[in-house]
Amino acid sequence: MRLKTLVLALLLVLPPLAPAQPPSDEPPPQALASLDAGQRERYRTLVHELRCLVCQNQTIADSSAPLAQDLRSQVERQIAEGRSDDEIRQYMTARYGDFVLYKPPVQRNTVLLWVGPFVLLLAALAIALRQLLRRRVAPAPAPAADPQALQKLLDEDRP
Repeated sequence: MRLKTLVLALLLVLPPLAPAQPPSDEPPPQALASLDAGQRERYRTLVHELRCLVCQNQTIADSSAPLAQDLRSQVERQIAEGRSDDEIRQYMTARYGDFVLYKPPVQRNTVLLWVGPFVLLLAALAIALRQLLRRRVAPAPAPAADPQALQKLLDEDRP
C-alpha cells in the first residue's frame, strides 16, 4: 500500500518538474500564410531582433509568452502591410521603448551599457597587472647586521 502511495505521489509531482518544451523557431503552419518567401525571411530576422518584454532575456522568436505572440503577429501584420524593417523597429520602439530592441542603439542614455563592460574589464586588467608587478619586484635585501652594534644594544638592556 505504501509503495502505491509513493508511486502515485511521484507521478503527481514529477510532470510539473519536467522542463518545458522550448518554442520552435518555425511558426505554426497557418501563421505567415499571407507572406511570401522574402517577407518570411524578413519576419524571421525581425523577430530575432526584438526582445520579449515579459521574459526580458529572450527574443520574441524564442519566447512563448502571450505578449511575444502578440508582438510576432504585429510584425507579421506590418510586413504584410508593406512597412520596411526600419519602420517596424521605429513603431516598436515608439510603443515599447528602446528596451524592446535586443541590441539597443548607442545613445547618450545607453552609452554606459555599451562602454561599461569594457571599462570594468580594463580596470580589472589594470588591477591584476599592478598586483603581478608588485609580486615580481623582489624586496630589497636587509642590511647586514653589525655584531658589535647588536652586542651594545643587548648590554644596554641588562641591569
